[in-house]
Amino acid sequence: MYKQFSWFSITLILLWFVLKLPLIGALNNSFLYSLTAKKEASITKQFVKKNRVLNPTKFINNSQLLENQWVDSVFATMENDQKIGQFFMVAVNPTHGEAHFKKLESLIQNNYIGGLIFFQGDPTAYTNLNNRFQSTTKIPLLIGIDGEWGLAMRVNATMAFPKQITLGAIQDNSLIYNMGTEIARQCKRLGIHLNFAPVVDINSNPQNPIIGFRSFGEIPENVAAKSSAYMKGMQNNQLLACAKHFPGHGDTHTDSHFTLPQVSYGFERMHNIELVPFKQLIDDSIKSMIVGHLQIPFYDWRPATLSQSIITNLLKKEMGFKGLVITDALNMKGVRNGQGISSAEIDLQAFVAGNDILLYSENIPEGINKIKDAIQSGLIKQTEIDNRVKKILHAKYWVGLNQFKYIESNNLYQDLHTPQAQQIKQELFDNAITVVKDTRKLLPLAPDNNKLVSVSLDIATNNRFQQALSAVVPMAQYASVAKNDEGLFNEVLKNVDSTHTVILSVHNINKKSASRLDLNYGVQDFIKRLEKKTPNIVVCVFGNPYSLKFFPEVSNLVCGYEDDEAAYSAMAKVLFGQIPATGKLPVSVENLYIAGDGIMLRKQGQLEKASPESVGMSSDVLKGIDPIIVSSINQKVFPGCQVLVARKGKIILNKNYGQLGYEPNSPAVTNQTVYDLASVTKVSATLQAVMYLYDQKKINLDEKIVTYLPELRGTNKENMTIRNILWHQAGLVAYIPFWERTRIPLGWKKEFYSTTQSLDYPLQVADDMYAKTAIRDSVWKWVIKSPLINKHDRDGSFSYVYSDLGFMIMQHIVERILGQGLDVFTSSYLYEPLGMKTTGFNPLKRIEKAKIAPTENDRLFRERNLQGTVQDQTAAMLGGVSGHAGVFSSASDLVKLFEMNLEKGSINNLIFYNEETINTFTNSVSPKGERALGWDKLPADGESNYISASVSPNSYGHSGYTGTLVWVDPEKELVFIFLSNRVHPSVSNNKINALKVRRKVMDVVYRSIEDVK
Repeated sequence: MYKQFSWFSITLILLWFVLKLPLIGALNNSFLYSLTAKKEASITKQFVKKNRVLNPTKFINNSQLLENQWVDSVFATMENDQKIGQFFMVAVNPTHGEAHFKKLESLIQNNYIGGLIFFQGDPTAYTNLNNRFQSTTKIPLLIGIDGEWGLAMRVNATMAFPKQITLGAIQDNSLIYNMGTEIARQCKRLGIHLNFAPVVDINSNPQNPIIGFRSFGEIPENVAAKSSAYMKGMQNNQLLACAKHFPGHGDTHTDSHFTLPQVSYGFERMHNIELVPFKQLIDDSIKSMIVGHLQIPFYDWRPATLSQSIITNLLKKEMGFKGLVITDALNMKGVRNGQGISSAEIDLQAFVAGNDILLYSENIPEGINKIKDAIQSGLIKQTEIDNRVKKILHAKYWVGLNQFKYIESNNLYQDLHTPQAQQIKQELFDNAITVVKDTRKLLPLAPDNNKLVSVSLDIATNNRFQQALSAVVPMAQYASVAKNDEGLFNEVLKNVDSTHTVILSVHNINKKSASRLDLNYGVQDFIKRLEKKTPNIVVCVFGNPYSLKFFPEVSNLVCGYEDDEAAYSAMAKVLFGQIPATGKLPVSVENLYIAGDGIMLRKQGQLEKASPESVGMSSDVLKGIDPIIVSSINQKVFPGCQVLVARKGKIILNKNYGQLGYEPNSPAVTNQTVYDLASVTKVSATLQAVMYLYDQKKINLDEKIVTYLPELRGTNKENMTIRNILWHQAGLVAYIPFWERTRIPLGWKKEFYSTTQSLDYPLQVADDMYAKTAIRDSVWKWVIKSPLINKHDRDGSFSYVYSDLGFMIMQHIVERILGQGLDVFTSSYLYEPLGMKTTGFNPLKRIEKAKIAPTENDRLFRERNLQGTVQDQTAAMLGGVSGHAGVFSSASDLVKLFEMNLEKGSINNLIFYNEETINTFTNSVSPKGERALGWDKLPADGESNYISASVSPNSYGHSGYTGTLVWVDPEKELVFIFLSNRVHPSVSNNKINALKVRRKVMDVVYRSIEDVK
């Protein structure tokens, strides 16, 4: 035992000696003091193994050991000049040229400065200069930036996240954490280790000229919580956060860049308001803090930056802060307070007060000499120098500066503009939009193509906000680059009446303090004049929330906070109910509104738009759809189409291609283009009604249909069941051209059709072609008398044959039980509650013909070009309403119905079916394996011209003869919609199946999911 103990002791001593040895040598001008973690870990591992330490953490904290060892090894090589140099952080201006850069290199090499703070420049300049400066020093430089709203505050061509005043409106602080995480990633990509953010000042003074929009607001608890979330997002990803401006710059009316602001409060106010967020961040282990140039007589008449009472006594001792204390920029006039004090004296006083890093000193060599003199005189103890240097070295180790990494400049733009970053930004704005007033209960707006008007002030025509609105619904638009454009005002007033709803957006409002906000009186006067024409006005303010004071009498007011494309998108989504309104004002606005005000609006029937990455898909992969569609259009597979993909309740792709027809002047396909769905009618109308009847226990799937349709008794159809009809194995023939029975060689039979509409001929078949109501009875009789197939399987049952007749029969069952037409029921029960304005039978009754994609140039039956009347001949004979065809829709509306099916029968708090009903119809697959109840399934062999082999086994959907397809995949939480008019101008064009276009597009969609995995 004695020998083992001795050996153990000797080993400990040797290990201590080895770990204390300074590292020697440098490689390629990289850091002299780097030691790889692999070697460090090896030392500890060998020691633990040799000495049989069962729980090494009880003996030694490995990570702390490695950190201490690196810090000690660097410190052991430093002369006092090098130590003092570490306290200085110097400004880099990437645009100032070579003379500036050489001066900085001199400060690095001769004065041993410890860090750099970068100002305005582009990403490449940042990386090049960072690499250049780091390569000139043996002691790594700490690189900082003012990145309150991300790199864009200082770096050109980078992403700007919302300002903190905007973030103050958000109720979900995890979104701010996500932002902190992304900002950390971007900073590290440029070699930045310290972000001088967040601003934690309580902006309780609207006249504050320098904080204002940089603050999270005036509620201390809200500021504290959001500051903590932002800080944790950065520090959990190895980026130093820095709270500013201690002890609170929010309630000031002067700017410390130019003078010394005074905060005239005592203990109670300071501790209950200003210091609240600082306390929270200290508790949450923030690693650095900036002290502001503030005069707080309760503590000290000197600027806080130079006050030992405020920094050492209050911040460090009383509040327990252990991190880096950094001065605000020492070139600001506030720190001098009008006194003729030298920059070297300021540096000394700031250091003596307790600051660890002196930011932006105006004369570093003199400052260093001043501190050296103070050491000689005994004013500063050497131990204080040593302790603070080690604190800085520990911070450098924490950010990874113990290992030099050259910063690559390749793909910088792409790395700083990822889809994931854009999604984080969009979610922030989505959650910030604040409905301040909704007195007339206009919100969310109902899409009405003819009655919505957008007026944008102080922004160019065809601006991004109006584009975002038009993506939802087309509307009349007016815009002017001026806020007071009398010509525009008069034009709007001339064209608006009491039936219109006007969306008035005001842009480019000064983002500074309330005292510097401006809004031309003409805008307010215009609003008053406009209200006399229509009371339905929604004012959208894209600016500082303090600017809401300019709209005291507006009935409907929404704050968008900033002029940013993401804010425009979020505003449009809130206005039309695609996303809920959850934002709350972060500040009070005079005596009009108080902080915390905000009307919560629920999401309506429209689905939110989002990025593919936000739902686990790759936008890069999805780009592969474009060449497939472009090639198809060039090959005249179809003149145009709509492709829509929704996943996890969000629309991630809604794209329009080509034109309505092949004519050169044919209109382009838009979101409002309506297509003939053909057999997709079966699942978007008839089957939905059948599921409703099943859900209400009004039908039995295994009951013979003669129970519901007594006229079938004694016919070859009396033993059919609903289940077998929906499985397409009831023995029905595929299709019968009933239209041929209504023609004679020279034209139509007059007993059926007329060229003019009348009481005798009310049913529109095509343009200038109308049918008698009695034709419906004739067609029904023909269906009843139709023969059955002569094709059976081994068990004697009918073989699978896809049939239109079955769904015509199901229509009769539905209408007999409900006592109303299929078109009436689906419209009132489904399409209207879901906000599906374009969806339904006979679209010409509600939609302009020019917005409907043409289909066939029918030379056999109707002898017309078809546009707005159903292409299917039988459905046309029946006046456009049939169980197998007749529904028209845009993809943007159709997705709402199938998203409801995906979500098991309910959406947006509207319940249409019980979950069990959806499961029954989608999972009850025919023993022959071809179909679920009414739904198409992927064939067992995976071979299909229009369905991807990658779909999940429990997925379902349906295709349409005109070139349409809907597909629902519960496992992938996916809805896929493809609408085209491949039958234009001829139904003989079958290239869509020959080239497997729909399948190829689906394949890309599924690859975009797999690639993310």
